[in-house]
Amino acid sequence: MVNKNVDKQDIKNWYLSEFARFEQRLHGGKSHPFHNTRKNAIAAFSKLGFPHVKMEEWRYTDISQLLQHRFQFAGKAVDPSRIDLAPFLFEGLNAGLLVFINGQFSPELSKLEFPVKDVFFSDLAGAFEKNPSLIEDHLTRYADSSNSAFTALNTAFTRDGAVIYLPDNRTAGKPVDILNISDARDSSFVSHPRNLIVVGKNSRVEIVESYYAVGDGVYFNNPVCELVLAENAVVDYLRIQKESEAAFHISTTQVFQQKDSVFTGMNIDLGGGLVRNSLNVLLNGENCQTKLYGYYMVSGSQFVDNHTYIDHARPHGTSNQLYKGILADSAKGVFSGIVHVRPDAQKTNAFQQNKNLLLSDNAEVSAKPQLKIYADDVRCTHGATVGQIDEKAVFYLRQRGVKKENALAMLRYAFAADVLDNIGTDVLRLKVDRLVKEKFARDKGEV
Repeated sequence: MVNKNVDKQDIKNWYLSEFARFEQRLHGGKSHPFHNTRKNAIAAFSKLGFPHVKMEEWRYTDISQLLQHRFQFAGKAVDPSRIDLAPFLFEGLNAGLLVFINGQFSPELSKLEFPVKDVFFSDLAGAFEKNPSLIEDHLTRYADSSNSAFTALNTAFTRDGAVIYLPDNRTAGKPVDILNISDARDSSFVSHPRNLIVVGKNSRVEIVESYYAVGDGVYFNNPVCELVLAENAVVDYLRIQKESEAAFHISTTQVFQQKDSVFTGMNIDLGGGLVRNSLNVLLNGENCQTKLYGYYMVSGSQFVDNHTYIDHARPHGTSNQLYKGILADSAKGVFSGIVHVRPDAQKTNAFQQNKNLLLSDNAEVSAKPQLKIYADDVRCTHGATVGQIDEKAVFYLRQRGVKKENALAMLRYAFAADVLDNIGTDVLRLKVDRLVKEKFARDKGEV
């Protein structure tokens, strides 16, 4: 349902009434202790309302198009036989796959076998039954509903998602794949995936969280992921977003690091009509390392907004950010990165860089790297650039027999490779490489 005359109070009331209908569908779930958390979250949403461009955090991101739609919570499960998984899978990965269609777990399409002993690997609904203490200790402890309307909505409507727990001293031999597919062929809907990943002391895991679409319809995905790293844990986290270009995708990722842990996050945005990613990292122990990489490639009227917030709360932390974007046609991009260094976080090293390549006079990007430093013994730098293809480089390649269109494509891909080369596992890097080249070809920038 679309209403072009947006009244924010009306649309807020719509979601409040949707929550009442959602409660009725829970049946016995209303008596579950977690339902109090849901009710507190919907109360927080009611108080907050939707963000708007007069708010500093949202000044470049107008969500009025999103608010024109009255999306309904995805109810009936999609027949798994309607979904061909092959285009979305990683070649050679035959275990550790959780599949969700329109936000609902699909056991028929998932592969729950895991080669490492004692690893807990489940959908959220199953985790409530099989490992309630894990859920009680961690779920909703890190992503705060009190100051984010979209996190509050996700928490209120939480029904399913992925739960992964590695005890101490474990190494997952293969990447874990959380695959989210939106079937946008029939009707519009909203889904609120909620993922929880907890990694014990001295443990290591590589995780892929991906979002794809079947069909090109309009829908709304509002995922939240909480990642917890214990002392000396290592997590490599690859996030791929290739939604329908008519879709709305607003994500929140909250990372909590303890002493000596290492978190590497890679965010790839190729799809979506309006995309907003909020990635928040708290370095809550000494000697934490955080590396964040992002690549966004948008065309047509696509819009992508990446917000990062790195909170150095303890000494001797290191963070490094590199986000790069290619924007064509009338596409628009935003990068807003904040590095916060608290008074106790002496000996912090923090680096932040955002680079953008505009392929059209109508493409736009707003870059706002920021440092908030309250300690004196630190080393922090940041910067942002916006430019176009280097004509001298094009001339150099053409002098060596390369056609102009191929020269342009080569330079665009080289710009992206600076980020993509940081994907450590070959099978993952090759998949992302193929997705990027498909996007280039579709936008007539063949590689």
